[in-house]
Amino acid sequence: MQVWNSQYVLFIAFGVNSFYMLVSYTQYTTIKPGAGLHREVKFLLLPSKYILNHQNMRFLERSLDQMNQWWKYVLVCACALFLWPAIGSIPLVVAVWINSFPAGEGMESIVQGNVAGLPVGGLSKNLTLALMLFSTVVTLLLTVPLVKALHKRSFSEVINGTKKIRFGRCLTGVWVWFALMSMMYLADYLINREDYVLQFDLWRFIPLVFVSLVFMPFQTTSEEFLFRGYLTQGFAAWTKRRWASLIFPSLIFGLMHVFNPEVKEFGFWATMPQYVYFGLFFGLVSILDDGIELAIGIHTANNIFLSLFATSGSSVLQTDAVLEVVRINPYKDMALLVVMSIFAGAYFAGKYRWNFLVLLRRL
Repeated sequence: MQVWNSQYVLFIAFGVNSFYMLVSYTQYTTIKPGAGLHREVKFLLLPSKYILNHQNMRFLERSLDQMNQWWKYVLVCACALFLWPAIGSIPLVVAVWINSFPAGEGMESIVQGNVAGLPVGGLSKNLTLALMLFSTVVTLLLTVPLVKALHKRSFSEVINGTKKIRFGRCLTGVWVWFALMSMMYLADYLINREDYVLQFDLWRFIPLVFVSLVFMPFQTTSEEFLFRGYLTQGFAAWTKRRWASLIFPSLIFGLMHVFNPEVKEFGFWATMPQYVYFGLFFGLVSILDDGIELAIGIHTANNIFLSLFATSGSSVLQTDAVLEVVRINPYKDMALLVVMSIFAGAYFAGKYRWNFLVLLRRL
């Protein structure tokens, strides 16, 4: 393990201190005419009539019916994780085969090519990325009606337990996380400029923007729908405990990334905590906010930012990004992730008046 630079220790200390400051908010009210202003500090950890009441929550409660047989979840997960992606990958396989056949490579390029590492079979990075992400479009479009058929839950009911999706929450998650990533990467770039190589190519970047903006939301929504929505509701129905519906899907989410090239490059214990922590953060946000819209926005902003601005040789998203990260410290990345999640969580908690005590209440 490399020794962290002092500036990253300061980042963490500053983030923890800021979290303590931001989880409380100050409200000034007039006691009576002429009495001036009274300063009142309220902590979001305490219940309040201004905070979302657990009795009005619908996200996890929607799963409390008689439609939660275990075999249904096994079937949906098997289809969403294996069968639907396989069907959605047919265009990629065909494109690689057609592109490699004239060179005499045949299907060997598909078998031997690092599909997760981009590009494969001589295809451009942008085309390969588009075809890879297309499989997530197919996965989402086929998983939603399957859940509806087996559990009688609509798309919006898996999102937040109601008939209406809060699109404003998605946009808030996008801009907050995108802004935090921009600041953190800019700071790291200024401090450790030798870790980055500028590779900006306008004519490759323009189609990359199009592919990322069109397809990446399907990829992140597909994952969030399955893990933070469907599985989280499932564990809530089985255990009747919110903390269990937070932990178990997060562990599964982390383990589903075990075959990512970053894990092979830096090792299981150096990279897996990031995926599990991300899952825990997404899950916590979803439970406290009574829906997964914020998690979808954060996840989308994270993947679009990395696709457009920061790629690396060991990344699952090897794109024509503006910068290539040539030296990666997974422990530093974990520290920055914690800091960003603290800032984002504190902002959301204050904006939406979260009540953290709901995590301890049974459904």
